[in-house]
Amino acid sequence: MPTSPRASVLAISLGLLLAACNAAPEASGDLGGGESGPTLGLFSTLPIYWGEGADISSMIDGESQPGWVRAQLEEDRTLTPLDTLEADALEGLEEVVLAQPRPLAPSENVAFDAWLRAGGKALIFADPVLTQHSEFAIGDPRRPHDMVLISPLLTRWGLELKFDDAQSEGQREAAFGQVDVPVELAGEFESSGDDPKAQCTIAESGIAARCSVGEGEVLLIADAALLDDHYDTPERREALAALTASIFGE
Repeated sequence: MPTSPRASVLAISLGLLLAACNAAPEASGDLGGGESGPTLGLFSTLPIYWGEGADISSMIDGESQPGWVRAQLEEDRTLTPLDTLEADALEGLEEVVLAQPRPLAPSENVAFDAWLRAGGKALIFADPVLTQHSEFAIGDPRRPHDMVLISPLLTRWGLELKFDDAQSEGQREAAFGQVDVPVELAGEFESSGDDPKAQCTIAESGIAARCSVGEGEVLLIADAALLDDHYDTPERREALAALTASIFGE
């Protein structure tokens, strides 16, 4: 069963560290970051930008090795981690990935919604029961959040995230277009009916929802098993590439 979300103290600290490290090209170059293409913001509690267990020294020295998820996201884009979704952090960005994000402050909810309505595009992985293994014990702030809480945004967009605790355990495939996306103990999106102006299309399985938000657009996946760096397969890379292409374009 999921535990209550914890304050992502380390995530904030690492974001501040990155800002300091960005001034040193060698600190990011050894990590294999993208060198060209549009900038893609990443806001996540998952160990995507740095491998799990990386210490401060290895980050500064450029010795931390990212996994396949970061490499795939950087295939055609320059990835930049975000430690907040306030307006100043989103300024200048056109594309953002939220992957099992921490709970947002009210001002972040407002800023992110406004950013979307002004033309932003976002891919959101919102997992109600995260199944990814972590080296860190429950209660450790470095551990990814076991459940996602983004209800204010979902309500604003006319959605609700449900979870069926009677579903079978184990990984399964959910169809998204022509690609199968691996999911495990996934949630389901439903229309909340709270916003008559909401323009969301929900997949028949409920695993995905696509919403027009003002001038912007958001694609939501009710699971984050795809982003597990422990499992690197061509099929997973293809699935992630298909999702990013679907919302951001080739």
